[in-house]
Amino acid sequence: MQTQHEPGAAERRGVPTFVVEAVVALLVLALGLTVLYGSRKLGSGWTSDGPGSGYFPFYIGIILCIAAVGILYQSLLGKKRNTEIFVDGEQIRRVLIVLLPALVYVGAIQLVGLYIASVVYIAGFMILLGKFSPTKSIVTALVVGVLFFLMFEVWFKVPLAKGALDPLAFLGY
Repeated sequence: MQTQHEPGAAERRGVPTFVVEAVVALLVLALGLTVLYGSRKLGSGWTSDGPGSGYFPFYIGIILCIAAVGILYQSLLGKKRNTEIFVDGEQIRRVLIVLLPALVYVGAIQLVGLYIASVVYIAGFMILLGKFSPTKSIVTALVVGVLFFLMFEVWFKVPLAKGALDPLAFLGY
């Protein structure tokens, strides 16, 4: 495999590292501002019996904001900003192959419950990514789903997420 610096290597295209660092810094800044806002609502000052509920979170929020601004400055305006490619198109594609079905799975839990969504998710991954036969995949997913149902709902009596259309809810679970 050729690297970006070898002669004759195809130029690698993708998202530069400094852009990813700037986006993460903005997310940390948003988190810090959220903590500051919440701590002010709780009472971040000193009360007659000591610090208010939001006193320590307020200073954590300030630290987060200061760190985020420093990282944002370094990533966008710093002399040593990292211009190497952080992720290319093929790498993003591989991440999305796993991320998008996971997001659908989380949404499906709300609709059909954890057990049904998990059976479909496991079978889908086995068939599409694992290249297993549909029969083996479906049987494996059903066995795993039934075992988890028995373990949590029947034996341990710990109910897990039920969806709006979950058929198990109609069975009394």
